[in-house]
Amino acid sequence: MTNTIPFTVDHVGSFLRPERLKKARQQVAAGTLSQVELREIENQAIESLVEKQKAAGIKGITDGEFRRGFWHIDFLENLNGVTGYVPETGYNQQFHGKAAPSYNIRVEDRISFNPNHPFLADFIYLKELVETKEGYYAKATIPSPTMILRQELLANDGTSKIETIYPDLQEFYQDLSQTYQAAIQAFYQSGCRYLQFDDTNWAFLADTSKRTELKEKGIDPDEIALICAEIINGALAEKPEDLTITTHICRGNHASSWLFSGGYEPIAEALFSTKYDGFFLEYDSDRAGDFAPLRYWNNPQSKVVLGLITSKYPELEDAASVIERIREATQYVPLENLAISPQCGFASTQEGNKLTEEEQWAKLSFLQEIAEKVW
Repeated sequence: MTNTIPFTVDHVGSFLRPERLKKARQQVAAGTLSQVELREIENQAIESLVEKQKAAGIKGITDGEFRRGFWHIDFLENLNGVTGYVPETGYNQQFHGKAAPSYNIRVEDRISFNPNHPFLADFIYLKELVETKEGYYAKATIPSPTMILRQELLANDGTSKIETIYPDLQEFYQDLSQTYQAAIQAFYQSGCRYLQFDDTNWAFLADTSKRTELKEKGIDPDEIALICAEIINGALAEKPEDLTITTHICRGNHASSWLFSGGYEPIAEALFSTKYDGFFLEYDSDRAGDFAPLRYWNNPQSKVVLGLITSKYPELEDAASVIERIREATQYVPLENLAISPQCGFASTQEGNKLTEEEQWAKLSFLQEIAEKVW
């Protein structure tokens, strides 16, 4: 891995969509704007976003996920064997305070990577914009393979066909690893050197109420955590040495609402057994627990990115308190292996969180100020 990445000040990936882009998507849905015209509007918005990230001192630059409706579904439904569908429940996930749009994914056949996956062309476009100067990296963000496992086995709404498609679930787990091995190689061949797996599954497995629900179904959450670690390590097994792959552990993020609560203790040992180069961890509220689970961090070649600044609300945190929390985390992880970021993206779904673009950039400027004082 490149020791520079994750960067001391980094971010999760998504940014608030400009109003012009939101309006264009509405026009496409209404049939008054073509996909070609939408693509051009997206290109212009991404070009502007790249320059804004550079101006904010960001080195790992994303396209803001501007081409997506959801942080995960757009990628997953373009894998072979996976399709999008509308749940009969009428919503995707019931967030605290806000229901997400009614759309999800379902496995319909054996899973494999689509070599013509549209995210590859999207990344190539981003890379051409970003890497005009030395020191910048185009960062790709995709959902973890364990998001498919959770949808099919842990959050099954009764429509899953997984046990028919995979009578031996070990083959399901192997296909997930192999699919993502292929995805990693495809992104690498497209020039990607900074890739991130986004993952709400670990937070699901850490949430006390969800753990209870799983046990009532006869599912051992600790066993599932170990299976997830095996799937991820299988996916990373052939990772090129000069490719940095990180993960973001998320408790849910839609219109400033959330899904899961609980510290990392129940899943920390399994999580830190994965061979990621960096771990973006949410630590912006009491729901995240304390730093004690960081004692399981055991790879001095990796970094822990502390998400101490919320992306959900515009108010800036107290700088002295944030600095004190960074110092506290050094009880478990050396300062040179720590970095900071917003706790999540600013728009995991196209609706976006409840703050303005100006307030969004103020959050990143605040992080730069903190980093100058600490590092």
